[in-house]
Amino acid sequence: MKFFNRLQMSRILPIGGLLILLCYFLQIARADEAFPSKPIKLVVPFAPGGATDVIGRLMAQKLSESLKMAVIVDNKPGAGSVLGTDFTAKAAPDGYTWVMTNGSAITTGPLLRQSMPYKAMDDFAHVFVIGTFPNAFVVRTESPIKSFAEFVAHARSNPGKLNYSSAGIGSAGYLTGEMLKQIGQLNMTHVAYKGTGPATIDLLGGQIDALFDGVPTAITQAKAGKVRLLAVTGAKRISSHPDLPTMNEVLPGVIGEAWFGLSAPAKTPVAILEKMETELMRIVAASDVQTKLIDLGMSPLSLGRKDSTAFIRADTNRWEPIIKTANIKID
Repeated sequence: MKFFNRLQMSRILPIGGLLILLCYFLQIARADEAFPSKPIKLVVPFAPGGATDVIGRLMAQKLSESLKMAVIVDNKPGAGSVLGTDFTAKAAPDGYTWVMTNGSAITTGPLLRQSMPYKAMDDFAHVFVIGTFPNAFVVRTESPIKSFAEFVAHARSNPGKLNYSSAGIGSAGYLTGEMLKQIGQLNMTHVAYKGTGPATIDLLGGQIDALFDGVPTAITQAKAGKVRLLAVTGAKRISSHPDLPTMNEVLPGVIGEAWFGLSAPAKTPVAILEKMETELMRIVAASDVQTKLIDLGMSPLSLGRKDSTAFIRADTNRWEPIIKTANIKID
């Protein structure tokens, strides 16, 4: 009798376990099919008003229309976008909390900081890269330098005499300057300012020789006759100024761009990730969205889950030797 009971139990237990697993997966499937059943939070780890916030609100608006559910922007600035990104890493992996990820939080940030509260690749499901933000490299209109090739030649023939500025230490422009110096073997000095506003004033006043600035701002200043555009820092020329070369064309390998995407906490159900990826692909492909992003200075990419992960790894690999060689730390 005891043998029979053991035999019976040995058969029942595996079946019971399978039934429990089946119920679990059916429950997940039903939850995914119902997604979204409540408002979604999109964390923007920057203060309201900037280009990142505008893009985040554009994505939230379009997703709300597409999903027939409110997508609410939650600005959580701080620590160079680490604060809001960390908030999302620690959120429930149920598909209802997303973050506007970016290079300073995911790729360059971990290389620049002594420690991070999250693991950039392990604690997130990186679902979509919207696009990249190149900078423009400018001089004042009175400068005798007419092109980026001339700038490089002038820097090489006058080592230690040229200076330049950016949005600040750790910014995409600052890091691109370090890349430019290393790849081009240029001896130049970075002059630190708290933002490109004060730096522009000194550029126009002749205190600094060149500046990495956002493309829209630089174009506005160029149209006003205040600065001369020498190059853009992206991998490709920008559509609004197709005659403006990239730095990469003069010095191969000099590519410096900020990027922005959408990520969810790791372990978010795959079906939800796939649904959001599909929606984002469709949204960013729309002509009105493309126009808006380009007007903001972005080069749209529309990279899905697989390509986003590869892009992020490549971005990390591009910056790691530059940052290590320059021994840059921001905390």
